Amino acid sequence: MKPGIHPDYHPVVFQDASTGDAFLTRPTATSERTIEWSDGNTYPLFIVEISSASHPFWTGTQRVMDTAGQVEKFHRRYGKRAAGGKS
Repeated sequence: MKPGIHPDYHPVVFQDASTGDAFLTRPTATSERTIEWSDGNTYPLFIVEISSASHPFWTGTQRVMDTAGQVEKFHRRYGKRAAGGKS
């Protein structure tokens, strides 16, 4: 690797605000807040609103959208367009 052109990667802890779950990774981001990790070291801390611990897709609580019902609701509210493209 060419020296002097790569960003500084360092360990940082990301913590989910809603679940409290945290994970240690190596981004280029920095933070003033710190946390003591289970290995006894202190790392910069980032609080995130959503992570894989709380995201509906990853937790299995994702809602299935009724797209046909949504289209029908749109047509009821705004009316159907004529076949020629003009209302």
